[in-house]
Amino acid sequence: MTAYRRLVFLAWFLTLDLIMFGAFVRLTDSGLGCPDWPGCYGHFSPLGAHASIRQALEAMPYGPVSAFQAWVEMIHRYAGAFLGMLIIAFTVLAWRLRHALARSPALATAVLGLVCLQGAFGAWTVTHRLMPLVVTTHLVLGMSLLAMMTWLAAREKSHDPVPAALASGRGWMMLGLTVLFLQLALGGWVSTNYAALACMDFPTCHGVWMPPMNFQEGFSMLRSLGQQASGDPISQDALTAIHWTHRNFALVVLALLGVLAWRWRAVPGLRGPARLLLALLALQLFTGLTTIFFQWPLLIAVMHNGGAAGLVLVGTTLLWRLAQAGKLPSGSRRQDA
Repeated sequence: MTAYRRLVFLAWFLTLDLIMFGAFVRLTDSGLGCPDWPGCYGHFSPLGAHASIRQALEAMPYGPVSAFQAWVEMIHRYAGAFLGMLIIAFTVLAWRLRHALARSPALATAVLGLVCLQGAFGAWTVTHRLMPLVVTTHLVLGMSLLAMMTWLAAREKSHDPVPAALASGRGWMMLGLTVLFLQLALGGWVSTNYAALACMDFPTCHGVWMPPMNFQEGFSMLRSLGQQASGDPISQDALTAIHWTHRNFALVVLALLGVLAWRWRAVPGLRGPARLLLALLALQLFTGLTTIFFQWPLLIAVMHNGGAAGLVLVGTTLLWRLAQAGKLPSGSRRQDA
């Protein structure tokens, strides 16, 4: 059982790292650093594709291909493949040790299925040339994988018991996570459409509270990057609608999760993650505003993505602990093998 738990925690940590690195891939425009899949111009690494990369760079000096971008993209793929192997390993152990672990291997199996789907969307991100719907779905699936991995890891870690009276808080936390994932999808839509700087002022946008916006065009799903469904270039009004929606829906997320975290900040079994949730909400507000005022600096943008992943992690931890309200602490009924 010890091996199973170590694999779960290692895979959980790597999932978080991959989400952060995936943001770096997207924000450095490295998604097409190797424009084929799974290799790089038919080679296992950019080393073998050196001639092809140089040719692409000479043809388009400011295009999506360079040696740096190729390595960034391929390192992300290598790490994703390693994560997949870890998940296969602990899923096999979950089935073999299901009686000793005293729990169903269904969740581990679902994680394996999700990581396979995530890998498929990673390939489609390249083959569909960074189509916003595909890239945004890839991001949301990555966050869903992190949530499921956090649930798996939380089952293997002990914590102080949560009062039984707080069992009803599970519904509120589920609502909070639902709202959070809607905001993650909106954030992904902003990033994949390069709409982060569509509004350069705050709290107004273009100096007014309600700027000209085209929601129909901005939230048209089936279209290529930078284009309308008709093939014409996407308009500024559409990009403004995308940015404005994400910015204002953030207020809903801050209010709901902030109230829940504040209420639970002193509750046994919840105080740690609740206080961390408050800190992460403050970080997201800071990095979101800094992104606007400093015009999308890479470090701040990656931190903003990392903060979103942190919110998923902490929110899932709170949901797990609330689901155990009134029960014995996790891990207290069995000993490590």
